[in-house]
Amino acid sequence: MFIKKIGIDLGTTYTLVHVPGRGIVINEPSVVAISTSDRSVLAVGEEAKEMLGRTPDTIVALRPLKDGVIADYRTTEAMLRYFINKALGGIRFFKPEVMIAVPAGITSTERRAVIDATNAAGAKEAYIIKEPIAAAIGANIPIGSASGHMIVDMGGGTSEVAVISLGGIVANTSVRIGGNKLDAAIADFVRKKYGLAIGEQTSEGIKIKIGSAMYLEEKLAMDVRGRDMVSGLPRTITVTSDDVTEAIQGELDGIIQAVKSVLQVTPPELSADVIDKGMVLSGGTALLRNIDKLFSQATGVTAFVADDALLCVAKGTGVALDNLESYKRSILSAK
Repeated sequence: MFIKKIGIDLGTTYTLVHVPGRGIVINEPSVVAISTSDRSVLAVGEEAKEMLGRTPDTIVALRPLKDGVIADYRTTEAMLRYFINKALGGIRFFKPEVMIAVPAGITSTERRAVIDATNAAGAKEAYIIKEPIAAAIGANIPIGSASGHMIVDMGGGTSEVAVISLGGIVANTSVRIGGNKLDAAIADFVRKKYGLAIGEQTSEGIKIKIGSAMYLEEKLAMDVRGRDMVSGLPRTITVTSDDVTEAIQGELDGIIQAVKSVLQVTPPELSADVIDKGMVLSGGTALLRNIDKLFSQATGVTAFVADDALLCVAKGTGVALDNLESYKRSILSAK
């Protein structure tokens, strides 16, 4: 079978590739390892992520996307080419149609960069879909109905909040707060409270294993290894879920303020729909323990975590690409 369509959730932290009929075929970190001598690409994805914080002077491992947009064009193009080739397998006779999900708030210049990089990476046609729309489609929200639906898509670099009705975005905002900011806040907290320097992979591990948006009745704990800030020697400490909750409170508050700002400008009829149906949370950060309870408590609107929250955007790109005619109005098509 010749694959002619690919949906890509081009995330700051992870890139997911969806092939209609086959589902999610790739879920790898958005990291590229480059040789400093000749700028050649040495590794992409999982293999490159393992190099983060561990490279010698001759290799640099970097994330080519920052806050959901392209920060390093050439490296993004190399990464996209790698993911497209991996999804399609060896020999192919057709260039695929590719749909990329981007933050709703990106500028026309940033959008152009995504299209150009996708075409340069081997696409026959590149389409752009806004992340909240893709997340809503992937979360099985009937976006075409004359009714308001609120989606909060929290990724690695950005959080997108939108109210969707009749296939379009009625009110939305995008804040540059996501999983990466939470990881940085945890690393910062551990450094200040325990005098221990830890890397981003360690702080991400802490967030996933014991992180919670609200204080837990039964605290979780884990041992963390890092470098002592005073002696410079390796040391092990015990971090609790309460530490994580305290560390990330400020960042989560930023996302809650974004949700409130969208609710404040939502037309009254759609506000009533949102109160009836609640808001849907998607993206990797939505998997944080008790985040739905925190949002419900802070806004007064019931919050639900979508099924397969991490995969919603990628699934949505695949579905939209498969039903291009039906979703034409919701998608910005570009040659």
